[in-house]
Amino acid sequence: MNTEVPKISDFPAGKENTAYAQYFTGKSWLAPLTESKELNVPLSNVTFEPGSRNNWHSHTGGQLLIVVGGEGLYQERGKPARYLKSGDIVEIAPNVEHWHGATATSWFSHLATTGNPQTNENKWLEPVTDEIYNEANLQIKK
Repeated sequence: MNTEVPKISDFPAGKENTAYAQYFTGKSWLAPLTESKELNVPLSNVTFEPGSRNNWHSHTGGQLLIVVGGEGLYQERGKPARYLKSGDIVEIAPNVEHWHGATATSWFSHLATTGNPQTNENKWLEPVTDEIYNEANLQIKK
């Protein structure tokens, strides 16, 4: 597969996300967008190649995703998957186990930030199985 990152949004794709690769199936890219420690609103653009997704995980401070390009999926444990497209916003409450990533056929990019970043902790869990991922791709309603 050609892994040259296409331009799917006006935000930079950044560098390959090797620091968190152990928590992803497939490749992703990370571009931190904010720097101000005083403002305390960390914001990054995360880009996923087709088929890429992160593991089940949760955030003690919750998370906010703003979709800026491509087509993606979001799923909370025990609930149906949600299809995501540019302009969609996902508000994730604290400690909710979930995953997100690209559909099987499209690149995907979202901006991500966490609530309460001073105390937020990510809890990384098991990978999303191919069975769950494939089912999510079949369930999506475009």
